[in-house]
Amino acid sequence: MRRRGKMITKEIDSKYLNETKEIKIYQPESFSPLYKYNICIMQDGNDFFQMGRVATLSDKLHDDEEIANTVFVGIHYKDRADRRRKYHPNGEEYEAYTKFIVKEVIPLLDEIIPTLMLGKTRALMGDSLAGTFALVTALRYPNTFGKVIMQSPYIDESVLNIVKKSEINFSSLDIYHTIGTKEDEAPLSDGTIEDLLTPNRQLNNLLNEKGANCTYYELEDGNHTWKYWQKDMPRTLISMFSE
Repeated sequence: MRRRGKMITKEIDSKYLNETKEIKIYQPESFSPLYKYNICIMQDGNDFFQMGRVATLSDKLHDDEEIANTVFVGIHYKDRADRRRKYHPNGEEYEAYTKFIVKEVIPLLDEIIPTLMLGKTRALMGDSLAGTFALVTALRYPNTFGKVIMQSPYIDESVLNIVKKSEINFSSLDIYHTIGTKEDEAPLSDGTIEDLLTPNRQLNNLLNEKGANCTYYELEDGNHTWKYWQKDMPRTLISMFSE
């Protein structure tokens, strides 16, 4: 099926990462400088466009007026090791990658996409470790990112401690959070098996205690795969970007 929106590709020669990163920007068919737009920045960007079918869903949901004007931005990783280095808060390149997003990606997007330039109009979205990045980065930069979408995020004690110690106004944060009921034995990309269900339940309780605006679902029989994340994507986008 032909996409009706427009995909634009940009490159950033990042001074923080010392590498060139490709940014894919999907504009809805009705894109116009006369309108204001939400921006959804997706780590694991190629996965969201391909397996998550975000561009196809953007076309449909905009046509059906189920979401407000939203531009979807995808940034991808090199390989599994690169992903871990950049996305996990204890990763060797997490600080540099975070600065790349906040100080290089955001200014680029604000230059070419008309937005209100408010946290509430910017979302970070990610699956697994990319979901972890979305949450931790929004806690560090709550004025820049007011929405977090995390599908089966990787949660460990260090991430829970970051949430516990955060002193931001959690009521300003809108969060969409899912975990599969079969992720008590989740096979991860490094070949290990971990219980992700229990720490995600702990995270949900903690976020509610902190006063965040949380939408939380446990996907019945869901496991740590795109089969379940993709199936939930329409509800995800409508929940976070409806008028």
